[in-house]
Amino acid sequence: MNDANVTVRPATPDDAERLASLLTDEGYPAGSSDLAARLERYSGLGSPVLVAEAGGEVVGFVTLLVLPRFEVDDLFARITSLVVDAGVRERGIGRLLMVAAEEQATAAGAAWLEVTAGHHRPDARRLFESLGYDPGVAAYLRKRV
Repeated sequence: MNDANVTVRPATPDDAERLASLLTDEGYPAGSSDLAARLERYSGLGSPVLVAEAGGEVVGFVTLLVLPRFEVDDLFARITSLVVDAGVRERGIGRLLMVAAEEQATAAGAAWLEVTAGHHRPDARRLFESLGYDPGVAAYLRKRV
């Protein structure tokens, strides 16, 4: 499989079942109705969900939120998820999805694109760093509320 065999397109409600399966495989159990609602929520925010398709099957996806900043007058974008089917990793699909997300962020007028990678996902971190994302820009702190 190479880039020529993979297309990136906007997700549709028909993709919900496959997206739920991919998320469940990553340890985030979800049903197709959950993902249909999430697709609708992202659409309502004007934030793209893109899927990578190969041979008529969705093999990955990326979600992107575009938000205004308050302290300055610009927008930033955040990758909120990037998932590639474990059976087709290391074939450039994650990179292809990230490039498509960058294009979407640029088209939306975002000045910055940010992404986080958990310590338990070193392969994702290597991908992001290879694409020029600076790991030393900020500390990411989180608290459940």
